Amino acid sequence: MELIVQKFGGSSLADAAGVMNVARVVTDTYKSGKDVVVVVSAQGDTTDDLISKAKELNPKPSRREMDVLLSAGEQISIALLAMAIETMDIPVCSLLGWQAGFQTNSTYGSARIKTVSGERIRMEIDKRNIVIVAGFQGLCKYDDITTLGRGGSDTSAVAIAASLGAERCQIYTDVDGIYTADPRKVKTAKRLNEITYDEMLELATLGAQVLNNRSVEMAKKYNVEIEVLSNLGGIPGTIVKEVANVEKMLVRGVTKDTNVARISIIGVPDEPGVAFRLFGKLASKNVNVDIILQSVGRGNTKDIAFTVCKDDAPAVLELLDDSLEFLKGNEIVCDTAVAKVSVVGAGMETHPGTASKMFGALFENDINIQMISTSEIKISVLIDVHDADRAVEAVHNAFMPEDSCRD
Repeated sequence: MELIVQKFGGSSLADAAGVMNVARVVTDTYKSGKDVVVVVSAQGDTTDDLISKAKELNPKPSRREMDVLLSAGEQISIALLAMAIETMDIPVCSLLGWQAGFQTNSTYGSARIKTVSGERIRMEIDKRNIVIVAGFQGLCKYDDITTLGRGGSDTSAVAIAASLGAERCQIYTDVDGIYTADPRKVKTAKRLNEITYDEMLELATLGAQVLNNRSVEMAKKYNVEIEVLSNLGGIPGTIVKEVANVEKMLVRGVTKDTNVARISIIGVPDEPGVAFRLFGKLASKNVNVDIILQSVGRGNTKDIAFTVCKDDAPAVLELLDDSLEFLKGNEIVCDTAVAKVSVVGAGMETHPGTASKMFGALFENDINIQMISTSEIKISVLIDVHDADRAVEAVHNAFMPEDSCRD
């Protein structure tokens, strides 16, 4: 019998009506003759509420205890959804992450999945139960509860699909698929029927919030086909897979990321080893660096600028302030009023002129570029955060004018 893994986010389960709607979608799939495993997130704003409760008592709680607290949100969701399905006289069983066989490393707050045994899930499926699994959580070697970080339920769902050899992993959201831009901001945004793992991974990493990037990495590794579709059900969504129909589209998506900070170190020596000392320091603290720009040396000095997540900026500044003498720099400058706007598309690799078209659209709208980063399938620019939405629309319209986006 075919197995389908279905994942529902917190907005889908925000209230009793939402829970009952999810129950109907799940049971309809079950009644069609398929085995069903459901992965759920915490309801609505539950995770944020739990974080607030923790900070009322302790401004800097340990990551271990935060994982114990935050895992409670998914426990509530699985029980409520199971109770809703019980009213429909369909057999159902809810499981916490550790019961479902999720073993992780011990990096509390952002644990990585090591294995998913899935034995208990298989046993419940053999009983023809719908199985509901708490996403976002697992158990480490110390028998401590761990969580996978924001968006971790997507990763949980893909991991189960990979472990059990599911036909497909369906990610239900409040949109009906993956669009070429945020349809709430760009009127000409077009829903894609298909997209490749690599393109989706770039979009997820660059700010698109439809899928967690770790879930896409895992799907690519284990060749798990993902479908992103509406939680209302009944409408085909966007398929994420290895090879997709490019539909003659040069660019598959335009996205923005405002969780960015630009840090500049002014006046470091223009000599070998400076970049190594700087980025070696950052690597030792597991800081992820994105765009890097080094100025041309002048007067035996140069400037180095790079971007990090805005959330990491305070820790990076503290580290660099302590290391400024070691780096032999004159000044450290941090700018958090920036955004990264990117275009992504596998077709860019074989089509010259993509960068020129993007830069031209920004120029025509009087938007200044501060930094540039490229790869085979993406171009990213750093701009003023106040220009971000305008830049996304301008670039999207340059590559996908309104006429080309009509069905």
